[in-house]
Amino acid sequence: MRPVIAITADIRVEASEVINEQRADFAPRGAVDAITTAGGVPIILPSVNPKLAVELVKTFDGLLIPGGPDVDPTFFGEEPIPEIGRTYYKRDAFEIALVKATIAANKPIFGICRGIQVINVAMGGTVFQDLGVQDPTCRIRHAQAAPGEFPTHHITIETASYLASILKVQRSYVNSRHHQAVRKVAAGLQVTAQSNDQVIEAVESTQNNNIVAVQWHPENMWQEFPEQLELFKDLVHRSQQK
Repeated sequence: MRPVIAITADIRVEASEVINEQRADFAPRGAVDAITTAGGVPIILPSVNPKLAVELVKTFDGLLIPGGPDVDPTFFGEEPIPEIGRTYYKRDAFEIALVKATIAANKPIFGICRGIQVINVAMGGTVFQDLGVQDPTCRIRHAQAAPGEFPTHHITIETASYLASILKVQRSYVNSRHHQAVRKVAAGLQVTAQSNDQVIEAVESTQNNNIVAVQWHPENMWQEFPEQLELFKDLVHRSQQK
């Protein structure tokens, strides 16, 4: 039986031309197709009352948190700096509660871009609100101008990490569409990949293989670079074990 993989939704700020409604929920098509290709059944979760997180965890076997807007810094004890981008408090509150409930239920999680940041914040870590302003060692363009399906910079993967066992490489070429990144790593997480300027590109759990998260966008890359599909196959595989 195929495992059910929940994908948290983003919203359209402007009115949808289909239903003429603001804040319509959607999920990345690349992620949906990657999950089905990897053998899972995707469902999309809109941002609802965080109190429903515990009930919603019962409906899926694995959780995917994709990219989206900036994380509201008040969730990690900071006020917003002028360089922060659009945030969406409702999604932050829901996803943080959902991450905590999924961890408590011992179910697997995969985070992409914003997803790695939300997981880190949910577990007590912090985020650079803007790399260019707050990280003096940042020397690489992390918000690429190139088409999103193509890689633009390299990362180094920790040899003994679970991530290395998935991708089977210690050096990878990835795409990059972010200006925020993990800053203080939460207890219970370990860094498993970094860019040449030491920006954190992946984390995973220190306790088991339930949490894997990356800063790049494999959902945009996998059709051109099939090795990136392995990250989704891994989520499906982990979800079948529970």
